[in-house]
Amino acid sequence: MDVVPEVRAFNRFYTSVIGVLGAGMHDTPYSLTEARVLFELGTREAADAAGIRAALGLDPGYLSRILAKFETEGLISRERSAEDARRQVVRLTPKGRDTFGVLDRRSAAEIETLLAKLTDPERRRLVSAMGTVRSLLEQPAERREPYVIRPPRAGDLGWVVHRHGVIYSEEYGWGASFEALVARIVADYVDNHDPRREAAWIAEVRGEPVGCVFCVRKDDTTAQLRLLLVEPSARGMGIGGRLVHECLRFASAAGYRRITLWTRDVLVSARRIYQAAGFELVEQHPGEESGIPVNDQIWAKDL
Repeated sequence: MDVVPEVRAFNRFYTSVIGVLGAGMHDTPYSLTEARVLFELGTREAADAAGIRAALGLDPGYLSRILAKFETEGLISRERSAEDARRQVVRLTPKGRDTFGVLDRRSAAEIETLLAKLTDPERRRLVSAMGTVRSLLEQPAERREPYVIRPPRAGDLGWVVHRHGVIYSEEYGWGASFEALVARIVADYVDNHDPRREAAWIAEVRGEPVGCVFCVRKDDTTAQLRLLLVEPSARGMGIGGRLVHECLRFASAAGYRRITLWTRDVLVSARRIYQAAGFELVEQHPGEESGIPVNDQIWAKDL
């Protein structure tokens, strides 16, 4: 699939929706770039011109012309830093604060109007989709999103089956038989659930599920870790390791002396998490999934 035309089409659509193609932002005489510079200044007590340039990726000459315009209009004051004469400190004047306030209020009002036609579930879907875009396009080192690990709620078990089916189909080509297997595991968990010895966890980011793991009984002394999954959009945040930790903590507290798991050797990222948690490979044999050769593995850990 050629995604470049799709991304360009989305860019054209979204710039039209938020109205950045007009002569001025929010019925003011300021361009999008000028408004962004005002926003940077308005959200800081004092700003370093070099810092603004780096944050917005602006050409030094272009930023200098914008600041000169703002100074002429009485929106900012500029002075050399007392600590470093090479640095130029920029502050909004009272008039500049008023101008920033107008832009900020009008921006918020336009977004509220845009969202007014959406239901609460649609708003959550929109925010989640925006978060996915940001997480995929940001550099990994910039991702520091908070997440929550919680018990399953209504609808979460269906999500577990659905996302296993979708993700493993997209990434490995596994078909309906694998999704059916996941559905049976989830159904067995519900039908035979003993809350003293079995549990499940959902990882959540911005109110949306992004991961899961189950701890189920194998026998009186052995637990099983099952259905570890992390959404592609949430990988690299440490969620997988945290879910495994919760499973191990519960299994130990429930009185199990050993825990096992079944996986496949192509699931390299999951295997690294298991190894880091102290699991060791105890058994493997060739198998098949949806006509695709696989290597089934059993890993175990003493508790």
